[in-house]
Amino acid sequence: MAGTARRGRSDLARSAHAGRRLALASVFEAEFGQRTASAILERHLAEIDPDPATAQLARRLVEIVTERRAEIDALIERVAPQYPVVQLARMDRALLRCGIGEVLHSATTPARVAIAEWVELARTYSGDPARRLTNGVLGRIASERPGA
Repeated sequence: MAGTARRGRSDLARSAHAGRRLALASVFEAEFGQRTASAILERHLAEIDPDPATAQLARRLVEIVTERRAEIDALIERVAPQYPVVQLARMDRALLRCGIGEVLHSATTPARVAIAEWVELARTYSGDPARRLTNGVLGRIASERPGA
C-alpha cells in the first residue's frame, strides 16, 4: 500500500512538472506574437496527448497568465524594479509570469513547492541569473501574500 501511495505522489509530481513545462512553453511561444498561449497549448496537448492532470494544470496556468498578465507584470515591476518587464528576456518573462500565477492563484500547490519548481525550470531553461531572479521575485511575492 505504501508503495502505491508513493507511486501515486510520484506520478502527480511528474504530471505537475510536465504541466508547468507545457504552460511555460506555451506562454514563451506566445511572446513571439503568432498565436495565443491557449492556442499554442492546445496544439502541444494534441501532439503529446498527456494525462488529464498534466493538461489540467497547464490549461489553468496559461489561463491565469493570460487573464492576469497586467496584474502579474505590475507585481514584477514593483518587486524587482531593476528588471523592467519589457527588458527581460522572453524566457525570463514567461518563467516569472507562470511562477507568479501559480504562487498567487493555485489553491492546490503550496507556495514553497511552486517556487522550488519554477526556480528549477528557470535554472534549466535560462540559467543561474534567471534562477536567482525567479527565486527572489517568487519568494518575496509569496511572503507578501495575505496569510503567508
